[in-house]
Amino acid sequence: MTDKNFNPQKGFIFSKHVPEELSHFDRVFDVFKDLLTHTSGDLEEAFEWLDMLDKEYDIFNEEYTLQDFEEDLKKRGYIKEEDPEEGNTGSGKGKNILTPKLEAALREYALDQIFGKLKKNGAGNHRTSKTGIGDERDGENRSFQYGDDLTAVNMTESLKNAQINNGISDLRLTEDDLIVEETKHKAQMSTVLMIDISHSMILYGEDRITPAKKVAMALVELIKRKYPKDSIDIIVFGNEAWPIKIKDLPYLKVGPYHTNTVAGLELAMDILRRKRNTNKQIFMITDGKPSCIQLPSGEFYMNSFGLDEKIVTQCLNRAAQARKLKIPITTFMIAQDPYLRQFVEEFTAQNKGKAFLTGLSGLGQMIFEDYEKNRIRRI
Repeated sequence: MTDKNFNPQKGFIFSKHVPEELSHFDRVFDVFKDLLTHTSGDLEEAFEWLDMLDKEYDIFNEEYTLQDFEEDLKKRGYIKEEDPEEGNTGSGKGKNILTPKLEAALREYALDQIFGKLKKNGAGNHRTSKTGIGDERDGENRSFQYGDDLTAVNMTESLKNAQINNGISDLRLTEDDLIVEETKHKAQMSTVLMIDISHSMILYGEDRITPAKKVAMALVELIKRKYPKDSIDIIVFGNEAWPIKIKDLPYLKVGPYHTNTVAGLELAMDILRRKRNTNKQIFMITDGKPSCIQLPSGEFYMNSFGLDEKIVTQCLNRAAQARKLKIPITTFMIAQDPYLRQFVEEFTAQNKGKAFLTGLSGLGQMIFEDYEKNRIRRI
């Protein structure tokens, strides 16, 4: 908008927007981070895609080439040559691999994409609605009670009380004059995020694993910044379930697996049993029905057709078990097949948790909002 000056007493002052100038590296780096997420950390494939985009959209020029960008990545410590003795996680194929600095940058990029730019807020703990002997000032005052922390005494209000009760000529401060500020307890939250990596997460021409992966990286970064006392564990489930490290998130891929939801829930509950926090929860991102369980013999029982009663029953049993452990499960079903709705509703009812039947676009915001709401639960 061109310059339009108004009287400050009557309106606003508008000025022409001057976009911030980005360096050549920063301009390309955002595109490259997105490509790396889609290629599950495969640098060679990401560079191939970047080269294809350059041919169509002229990303590079004589002043700044693809080779210049690759050299900048090395100089800034984002990529390095693979050392076979280190047993690197990346898929550099003997050439370049991602460094921890780039892995962290991908999490930060996911957070900015999904939740917007958030700034770290102090200790970042979760407030509860309960007042009493707590950690954070509430703004409300009450009379001093035996056992109250003296640091919570409001001296201004207490001296005012002393003046009213005893007069200026005989000013003294007694226990009856003391006023304390109410506080709110800060709770800690332990979260397990379950991600479905069955083959259906990339079927029917829709990439569902990349948005799930972005959400996981963003949630991890959000908790580290805003709620550093909280814990988050990531597990993936296909035919079986296993935990993954935060640094492995960029490399996450689907496999030729069925969906063993039972194994995922069992592992999630095992992890949360060992947590000392009162507040615990499970977030589950899945796009399909449970289609696999492991029998006592160790063999896998699989059925991809319809909702198998034997598999569904075990899922519902685990949901009820989590409810007894006071662990709510929030299911994010990123598919909206009508015949799955009944199962999701039954599963949610057994756990007394929540379910969101959603597409991919709003997944991150939904998880963020639900995490914020769940933070005020049980102390």
